[in-house]
Amino acid sequence: MFKLPEEMGLIAIAARQTQGKGRGGNVWLSPMGCALSTLHITIPLHSNLGQRIPFIQHLVSLAVVESVRTIPGYEEIDLRVKWPNDIYYSDLMKLGGVLVTSTLIETTFHILIGFGFNVNNSNPTICINDLITKFNKEEGTNLKSLTADCLIARTVTVLERLIDIFQEKGPNGVLPRYYKYWVHSGKQVRLYNEEGPLAWIVGIDDCGFLQVHEEGKGVESVHPDGNSFDMLKNLIIPKH
Repeated sequence: MFKLPEEMGLIAIAARQTQGKGRGGNVWLSPMGCALSTLHITIPLHSNLGQRIPFIQHLVSLAVVESVRTIPGYEEIDLRVKWPNDIYYSDLMKLGGVLVTSTLIETTFHILIGFGFNVNNSNPTICINDLITKFNKEEGTNLKSLTADCLIARTVTVLERLIDIFQEKGPNGVLPRYYKYWVHSGKQVRLYNEEGPLAWIVGIDDCGFLQVHEEGKGVESVHPDGNSFDMLKNLIIPKH
């Protein structure tokens, strides 16, 4: 990838994965019916996004959600983002995720963006086309099922636009769109353990880290590489 001409893009697409990588060395197994790809992009170090590289995973997660929810008629499909890098059905089930790795060569970041999300496989949890079927039954609509190749293409297109907006306007150019779809608005959490201090999720800071407000202590930032957010226990916990 380091030898590619600047004007040439690179993306690898898989129909299924048996040795995919997740966060923290986790193995990511993906059957047929998932949208699976790794995208290579370059970001100048001395740019808005180059100075805030953790934001890339948020932009990709947002691009996946908007790849569906910006299609006319599909705006209310309940696909959402979970900090820092997951795609969710409401706040109930995980549909996919994002893993970003970067290499800095002189003044250019070479970014490999791995993203995968379940489009058409009802196991082991739920898929995007299940959400569409559910929506059709509840609302009396007749929305068509979507395909993995269509959504990969749409995701990359939306991501390009989000990067352009971020480079021009910084975090404030994209955060309103991100908050529109994230699952954490107004959520109360415990810090560190189930008896830990109460805190409220505030938003994302200028570096892409989660901000929480602890009673009596003000707002603190939680780094995505050292912490995980446990939706089931409603905790923000250190990741060992």
